Amino acid sequence: MKILIAVDGSELSLDAVHHGLALLRAGLRASFVLAHVQEPASLYELVTTRDPDLIAAAAREAGMDLTAPARALLDAAAVEYTTEIRMGAAANTLVDILEETACDLALVGARGLGGLRGALLGSVSQALVHESPVPVTIVKHAPQEE
Repeated sequence: MKILIAVDGSELSLDAVHHGLALLRAGLRASFVLAHVQEPASLYELVTTRDPDLIAAAAREAGMDLTAPARALLDAAAVEYTTEIRMGAAANTLVDILEETACDLALVGARGLGGLRGALLGSVSQALVHESPVPVTIVKHAPQEE
């Protein structure tokens, strides 16, 4: 089984990584695709930069930085995974990644850094549920014990 885990750099998106690792500990045999989607370049960035390769490189670098905590968790668990970093509309681009990498399932945190810094309850996760060709598990954040 191949599982896409959507990560956006937020602590809440790591909940999906922890859930994926819990599935492995429970006996599921799977590999992961860590997927991160950067917003498209703004008109200002396009006009001032004028170099699409430079914009793409900056997006890739930002994506690598934002996926670093998730990659560290998977590396520590010695889990097989690949990383996909793209630019575009988050839900649609995640669907593209699901289809291109032949994933069987998607895991996504209930909220992240999308629209208004996560003020809208899981707008990307809700859109992914509606658009995805495979089952989507929205992982709620577990409250911290004090």
